[in-house]
Amino acid sequence: MSEDIEFRKSRHSGMEEDCVEIGRDGDLVRVRDSKAREAGTLGFPVAEFRRFLARFQNR
Repeated sequence: MSEDIEFRKSRHSGMEEDCVEIGRDGDLVRVRDSKAREAGTLGFPVAEFRRFLARFQNR
């Protein structure tokens, strides 16, 4: 995992700290818990993560 991943959280989260954050790491999207960043990340292929998000966009 790259050390220089720029993580971000959803605009819908506002100032909340209990969120997940995502960041791009080459061909992977990394996901981490904003309140436990040191616990590590989960990595998903970009195409798979896009399909996952697409399921929620029209709800």
